[in-house]
Amino acid sequence: MSRTLLVTGASGQFGRLVLDALLASPGGDRIVAASRDPSKLADHAARGVETRRADFDDPASLEAAFQGVDRLLIVSTDAIAVPGQRLAQQKAAVAAAKAAGVGHVIYTSMPQPEPGSPVSFAGDHWGTEEAIRASGLPHTILRNHWYFENLVGSLPQALQSGQWVSAAGAGRLADVSRADCARVAAAALTADTTASTVEEVSGPEALTKAEIAALVTEITGRRLAVVDVSDDDLRAGLTAAGLPPFVVDLVVTFDTNTRLGRAGTVTDTVKRLTGREPERLRDFLTAHKAAFAA
Repeated sequence: MSRTLLVTGASGQFGRLVLDALLASPGGDRIVAASRDPSKLADHAARGVETRRADFDDPASLEAAFQGVDRLLIVSTDAIAVPGQRLAQQKAAVAAAKAAGVGHVIYTSMPQPEPGSPVSFAGDHWGTEEAIRASGLPHTILRNHWYFENLVGSLPQALQSGQWVSAAGAGRLADVSRADCARVAAAALTADTTASTVEEVSGPEALTKAEIAALVTEITGRRLAVVDVSDDDLRAGLTAAGLPPFVVDLVVTFDTNTRLGRAGTVTDTVKRLTGREPERLRDFLTAHKAAFAA
């Protein structure tokens, strides 16, 4: 029997990868892509994907978009600059899913978001998870580790100086590719189960920043050395560089979280849910070598 599967934030980088994974999988499910601006989904609409408007700041649009949906993927929003905004958005999506009679909710969270996490926006994820549990809806929580792709944004500047300033110490990161997380989300959407589960989605290995820097040096031929500093010194340096306070908080608390050993758990989730081995960081860096060119 055909089901209706809906992806929120479908015009974003993650949402598009989920749509591609769904289109590549066999099955007769109806795929719906939801976005604040459905015109940005013209390419997927041309491939047979239905598009709907869903604005996380407009709860009525969410309930309308979720009508007739059997399984819903709520992709966490990027509204982290204003405290409380993302949690309000995502709670509205959960309430809309409940009101629309959605059969199963999948949500992209983060590892160990429970109270006590030092990560600046952990409360957004924990609050959303709690709202989903309180709704009584069957659900799958995907606690995605940090993406390899974040390195593409952060390391080129570090390579200019040859120094990667960090407060992560010897903490390990079980980072994962965005594409692997998207395939896991697609697998959760197309699953037959209605059991409520929590899945931690990691890459295949846990590396220190020094080990990551050594890989970057080897693959790019450009020296990158980690400079260990305290949280306070990292915060002062980022602030002096002119970064917005919420970005400073994000970077510092990520490093704190890593140093405390909260980001290095390796799981088999990618292989178990998708049937494919997760991408290794070495292979990702090699494929994206041009992004680190001088």
